[in-house]
Amino acid sequence: MASYLRRHGLLSFVLLLVAADCATSASSIRVDVIRRPSGTTSSIPAFREAPAFRNGDECPSPSAAGRVEIAMTLDANYLRGTMAAVLSILQHTSCPESVTFHFLAARLEAEVLASIRSAFPYLDFRVYRFDSARVRGRISRSIRHALDQPLNYARIYLADILPPEVRRVIYLDSDIIVVDDIRHLWEVELGDHVVAAPEYCHANFTKYFTDAFWSDATLSSTSGAYTNMVEDWMAVQKQKRIYHLGSLPPFLLVLAGNIKAVDHRWNQHGLGGDNIEGKCRSLHPGPISLLHWSGKGKPWLRLDSRKPCAVDYLWAPYDLYRSSLPTLEE
Repeated sequence: MASYLRRHGLLSFVLLLVAADCATSASSIRVDVIRRPSGTTSSIPAFREAPAFRNGDECPSPSAAGRVEIAMTLDANYLRGTMAAVLSILQHTSCPESVTFHFLAARLEAEVLASIRSAFPYLDFRVYRFDSARVRGRISRSIRHALDQPLNYARIYLADILPPEVRRVIYLDSDIIVVDDIRHLWEVELGDHVVAAPEYCHANFTKYFTDAFWSDATLSSTSGAYTNMVEDWMAVQKQKRIYHLGSLPPFLLVLAGNIKAVDHRWNQHGLGGDNIEGKCRSLHPGPISLLHWSGKGKPWLRLDSRKPCAVDYLWAPYDLYRSSLPTLEE
């Protein structure tokens, strides 16, 4: 991966790598269904307009040097989560007009783009089409169907997709909210590292890979193989099934040992429960800057089903979804 990035310029990454909780079981595979919000006649849900957020006097000039660049995938099925994530970022940063969003989409859907413009009239954003064919034949079946979607692998190609003037980017999932100033994450010094990612508390690396991986001496001794491509590991996965989860394990194999550690407050992960049942989880102890509903359970689905977990109420204030059902709204 390091050589891959160098061939495409000196793009630096600040990535929030997606991970299931350390105790996630992978003894069986279950396909889950992604549902759009009910109560709407359109395939795309309707959203309220967000407040207009403005830069404070202390903000740098809105030049390229003073901007925070954020990349996210854009999918109609997760649009409600994306809207909440964007709102939380803008609401908690001191320089919202200095944030640019780069959305990667498998399809450029006019309704989705119109929804973003309607909810965030002042948002500085770009949309790029990701060609799913680049990874479709490389993806192996994992624990959840949602993890196997081609768009989940788009972050592998950020160096190809983003314009050359974007030299550094924060990649975020759609099932997060940020409750701190995103500039604090942006200002993390990478040093000579290509990627920065939050530290997990005592994560067990062995949980991400199968016995077939650890029993193969050639594969399991690869912690220093930084020049191998993520695509190469995806090809190995197709042949030998060396891991269970979707796009995180090949990143770990390629980048292990070359990652700048970021405080785990920037990824309070696992709030969606495990990848099989999605049971409720409590917050981990300690300070929190970003909450991440990784796992099967998504807060908007649990809230709609009137079976929310306690942590889902932390997501609800950022929900811009306008239901057509009778509700009490502000």
